[in-house]
Amino acid sequence: MTTVQRPAVPQQVPARRRLDPMTVLTAIGLGALVVASWPVAVAASGAEGSWAATLAHVSGMLAGYGVLVLLVLMARTPVLERGVGADVLARWHARIGRSVLFLVLVHAAAALGAWVEVTGLDPIEAAWQVLGMPWLPAATVGTVLMVTAGVMSARAARRRLRHETWHSVHLLMYLAVALSFAHMLAGPDLAGRPLLQVTWALAYTHVFALVLRYRVIAPLQQAVRHRLRVSAVHEEAPGVVSIVVTGDHLHELAAESGQFFRWRFLTPDHWSTAHPFSLSAAPTPTTLRLTVKALGDGSRDLKTLPVGTWVIAEGPYGAVTPARRTRRDVLLVAGGVGITPMRALFESLPVAPGADLLLVYRARTEEELVFRTELDEIARARGARVAYVIGSDRAALSRTALLHNVPDLAERDVYMCGPPGLMTAVRRSLHGAGLPPEQLHEERFDL
Repeated sequence: MTTVQRPAVPQQVPARRRLDPMTVLTAIGLGALVVASWPVAVAASGAEGSWAATLAHVSGMLAGYGVLVLLVLMARTPVLERGVGADVLARWHARIGRSVLFLVLVHAAAALGAWVEVTGLDPIEAAWQVLGMPWLPAATVGTVLMVTAGVMSARAARRRLRHETWHSVHLLMYLAVALSFAHMLAGPDLAGRPLLQVTWALAYTHVFALVLRYRVIAPLQQAVRHRLRVSAVHEEAPGVVSIVVTGDHLHELAAESGQFFRWRFLTPDHWSTAHPFSLSAAPTPTTLRLTVKALGDGSRDLKTLPVGTWVIAEGPYGAVTPARRTRRDVLLVAGGVGITPMRALFESLPVAPGADLLLVYRARTEEELVFRTELDEIARARGARVAYVIGSDRAALSRTALLHNVPDLAERDVYMCGPPGLMTAVRRSLHGAGLPPEQLHEERFDL
């Protein structure tokens, strides 16, 4: 990287309004407070005197509310996917999911403890009695399914599972919710209160409708409307291929550089798996391009996709788009196959006269550089700059190196994408160099 001597003149670019993640979190928190307050109010009125019963009711209501939140976060509604970002939603989903699992177990233990207090039975006899109550057997099966999905979603377990296996097990959560739903309505906090039961049922109906709308119906509608198919597959670097997809009316997708789709290629080996890959070129009214690195059996086999293969694309998803930009000058940082969304942004980010657009691209070897010819051509055509960092040494992206080569770093927007380890190191360097957090735009799926 060569030293850049440019005056640091902070000039802001108005950003489009987007959904504030803190607003969403506040709304979730307020909902949880309201839901938890109801059992406490009932207990305070004297209807329930046991602390174990109160704990069972509070944890049960919060678990039911938490399931609603989990379904909303993963329903892929455009307002959340584009406003908050798929990576943030995935992290919230993982953390809230662990909390829900904990609440379900607390609810079961506290409810059993309360029944032991009421009946005076030993815990084993009390458990058999509880399991014989209406809707409890189904709820118990649902709990077992939730625990199974939760354990297999732990990071250590996921590393040992194929994505397809993990995804199939994770879908058991829908069955678990269905099995537990009647128990929710029949529980003492809602039973005998028709208005609350109807409200609770409508909330679940609405959320399941969102899941059905955006995870099933929308992709099928897009498949029929846009008629996507593979028009070309070509190698970019060893183990890296680009797939060009053509279709009709693609402008209606409103896709932007920096976003990704979940691609389902309709061949015998790939139809059951949706691959999340970023656009590696700015979308056009007739074409979308994705670029894939062979990291597993599914992605490795994509290089042999036949031309003409039909495609179902769910999306676009992701919030790291040109709309996030707030500053005049921009730094793009890419590592490895993380160059794919950065290359699309490098091509399409608006550049005002006199503004600086710099892409820093790190790869372990010259052979692993992807799009080098394209990047050089884009830089020449747009008056932008590209710097290649070759090797495993991360010193070139340290705080000192970044400030030496980009002295006005704190006055820029920074977009970045790459392997989790590298991005963690670069993130620390950027913050250490004084970059305000709101000027760093990235998507992180390292849960």
